[in-house]
Amino acid sequence: MRAELAQRDRDSAIYPGQELDALAGAQNYYTWILGHFLPHLGRRVIEVGAGIGTFSQFLLSAGADLSELVLVEPADNLFPILARRFARDPRVRVVHGLLEDVADGCRGAADSIVLVNVLEHIDDDQRFLETVLRMLRPQGRLLLLVPACPALYGTLDGAFGHVRRYTKPALRDRLRAGGFEVNRLRYFNFPGVVTWFLAGRVLRRRTLGPVAVKLYDRLVVPWASRLEGVEPPVGQSLVAIATKPAAEGLS
Repeated sequence: MRAELAQRDRDSAIYPGQELDALAGAQNYYTWILGHFLPHLGRRVIEVGAGIGTFSQFLLSAGADLSELVLVEPADNLFPILARRFARDPRVRVVHGLLEDVADGCRGAADSIVLVNVLEHIDDDQRFLETVLRMLRPQGRLLLLVPACPALYGTLDGAFGHVRRYTKPALRDRLRAGGFEVNRLRYFNFPGVVTWFLAGRVLRRRTLGPVAVKLYDRLVVPWASRLEGVEPPVGQSLVAIATKPAAEGLS
């Protein structure tokens, strides 16, 4: 559901969408995602593409053992909002830049790296995953949510700057090629398949309105999250939990 950065270059990156404020009200949706990630967070966490900090706040509120959260955000128009939001939290360090800008200081140190609707914006996602691997400690986890089902690609994806939507086999192959062991890979948000198809392929919408987001979050997500205790046959997104092998710690 969350739209991310449309990046022109390293020095001039602007997020053009108007959806982040609307999506900030999707409390049930983000709680649902967090439920998949929470057992794997650890104490030192990096969130890439943190936006205005909506999911970051969930991580801080629910991660009782979390001691350090590094938030990486390249968008010039989002970073000031993010920095102000967490200026007084000693656990948080906010970085204006790309993942590579924190790679040296965090190499082999992170317990987990969180990507919520980010990987689909990156042209060379394979190289990016290799960078993530280097930054994790041995047995560290990548916690990943990406859009699924290429057949759903429509005007919303184009407006949000999505390079791709993933199939389950393609994501598994990328993770393994990046050096990860795939612990869990499953579809997420089955009802979203219908709503995303209607919005992006039939109605050809280019944004998500706050009323629509709030209704979906309040009326659909609570029952969908309960039913998806069993993996659905397809979903709007894919959730992946992947581990850096212990042997990689010396690389």
